[in-house]
Amino acid sequence: MKVRAIIGALCAAGMVYGTAQAAEQVEVLHWWTSGGEAKAVGVLKDDLDKQGYQWKDYAVAGGGGAAAMTALKTQVISGNPPSAAQIKGPLIQEWAQQDVLVPIDAAATDWDKNLPPAIDKIIKYQGKTVGAPFSVHRVNWLWINKAALDKAGAQPPKTWPEFFALADKFKAAGLIPVAAGGQPWQDLTLWEDVVLSQGNDFYKKAIVDLDQKTLTSEQMVQVFDTVRKITTYFDKGHAGRDWNLATSMVIQGKAGMQFMGDWAKGEFANASKVPGKDYVCSPAPGSEKGYTFNVDSFVFFKEKGQSAATPGQLALAKTIMTPDFQEQFSLYKGSIPVRLGVNMDKFDDCAKASYADEQSAIKGGGYVPSLAHGMAQGDAVAGAITDVVTKFMNSDEDSKTAVAELAKAAKTK
Repeated sequence: MKVRAIIGALCAAGMVYGTAQAAEQVEVLHWWTSGGEAKAVGVLKDDLDKQGYQWKDYAVAGGGGAAAMTALKTQVISGNPPSAAQIKGPLIQEWAQQDVLVPIDAAATDWDKNLPPAIDKIIKYQGKTVGAPFSVHRVNWLWINKAALDKAGAQPPKTWPEFFALADKFKAAGLIPVAAGGQPWQDLTLWEDVVLSQGNDFYKKAIVDLDQKTLTSEQMVQVFDTVRKITTYFDKGHAGRDWNLATSMVIQGKAGMQFMGDWAKGEFANASKVPGKDYVCSPAPGSEKGYTFNVDSFVFFKEKGQSAATPGQLALAKTIMTPDFQEQFSLYKGSIPVRLGVNMDKFDDCAKASYADEQSAIKGGGYVPSLAHGMAQGDAVAGAITDVVTKFMNSDEDSKTAVAELAKAAKTK
């Protein structure tokens, strides 16, 4: 009788083999593979596991996400898409148009009230929410080794002349002035920083509107001239270097500065470095009133035989936008929460500065999407412009020729 009672209790709890319902497996495709990124995504995995869902990791290395997008296309074409995939910007709309995504409105009950309007617009398609945003990264940051800066007796540069003067001091001290990775998306990150330094209106006309007059202006020629001069401060081994390895050069004091989004801060944190003490975060010269945003989101794919989101997909989406997760994820990732109103007390000075600058930029019209990180244009145009910039930065091409090619690339369909 005791055995029967025990079996009955186990059956009621769904614990007898053959009667238990297997935990839903949620396959997640992403490209968060560096130290700080992996630690951040581990927070989400743990949260989902605690809710009884099985996380299946599908990580594809490559900071820019190009390899991950190739893998995603292959999976979708083969009829075996992941449950969720890291996507951002116009690509969200492109995937939604293919009718392969499921709405997650059941999880997004209060999101429109708690997101910047520019971000809320990006994650919706035909009035339905199809993406869950993680965090906001500011792209137009310059990272500086504090000891090297102090030794040079300088302040973070606010203008390009100040920047080049500091670079010369670093070079004289035997440092690599600018740590860089010769990958296309890193080239474009630097280039768009220089575009933004020409003013928010100039950036919007060139990058968002693709205005031909702006793209072919003498001011754009000056952008390429400035980029050319910056490249003279790279080391010979920069070609093909991953972004986090370039960040490590600044952390270790081998290099003075790096242009990179604030995911770089995750690497500093992972190395137990403190802002203001070990390193300095400063807006790229001339861009202090601008804020190029990069927002990672997950979209959710239709699973076989289903046209609506599964419980696991909804749980994942809902978890992403909770204040607690938003806080913890960004603390590890180096970003700031995309959800408005999250308490910033636990964040460091760089994150607090980023949040304050974000609010000012939203009000002042300087909150603009990053081209280099998939927020401003679709793949075709972004790819064509990337090719122009990368070619210029890896050749002896003159600025006027590059500007002509840039204008042509903007017309790509």
